[in-house]
Amino acid sequence: MVHKNLVGRVAVITGGGGVLCSGFAKELAKLGVKVAVLDLREEAALVVANEINASGGKAIAVGCNVLEPDSLESARQRVNAELGKCDILVNGAGGNNPKGTTTKDIYEPGDLESKAEGLKTFFDLDAQSIQFVFNLNILGTLLTTQCFAKDMLGRENTCIINVSSMNAFCPLTRIPAYSAAKAGVSNFTQWLAVHFAEAGIRVNAIAPGFFSTNQNHSLLYNEDGSLTERSEKIISHTPMRRFGVPEDLSGALAFFCDEEYSGFITGVVLPVDGGFNAYSGV
Repeated sequence: MVHKNLVGRVAVITGGGGVLCSGFAKELAKLGVKVAVLDLREEAALVVANEINASGGKAIAVGCNVLEPDSLESARQRVNAELGKCDILVNGAGGNNPKGTTTKDIYEPGDLESKAEGLKTFFDLDAQSIQFVFNLNILGTLLTTQCFAKDMLGRENTCIINVSSMNAFCPLTRIPAYSAAKAGVSNFTQWLAVHFAEAGIRVNAIAPGFFSTNQNHSLLYNEDGSLTERSEKIISHTPMRRFGVPEDLSGALAFFCDEEYSGFITGVVLPVDGGFNAYSGV
């Protein structure tokens, strides 16, 4: 359904070729927003933009590296030329790295000395990989905001939406780099909200819970369709007893973008998690 307040506005979405952020792009297009789909993989962004345009929306695909200021500036110039100045910035580019992940939930005596094949302890974590995770999630958000927020200053009804995670509230086992990086995104969201309040830019974040997509299906389910051991833990700690689907994020996205709904809301990190964050496990 088209939102009259959003028709004709311009949204820039980084990581727009990915599962959740491509959903953001398509949803905003349905609301009447012109969408710039930015992704390191331009071909992935093009698939999303083509789908939007074929459905009657307006979108362009832009190859962009959120860790390179020159690449971001080039993207900004193209967006301004083809769509206009950014009104809505969605910082969706992010991710993890396997070398920043342990293979076990907890350290057990003897793990450090163990030569078991495939075992990766806390002491085996790769510093460069952890740095990459921090750069992608935090620095990528910062640099992108530096670039596109210049065009938002002093204009009415502009907003920034960052993508945080359940990991930001309470770190999950095995993924220390990603958890810490997303906690940084949440903290940075609050900092930006204060910094830009008098400039008229609202800054909030969406923190998705556990979502089932084609991309992570093999991680959540066994070949016979049953839940993996880790998935069983997730569902048992999710009061709504299911994984999210991309469409579950649509309402939160529209809420933050439309000032009629959230004009006095800034600095908020909104969980969309089926109650996971509220449940103590007891």
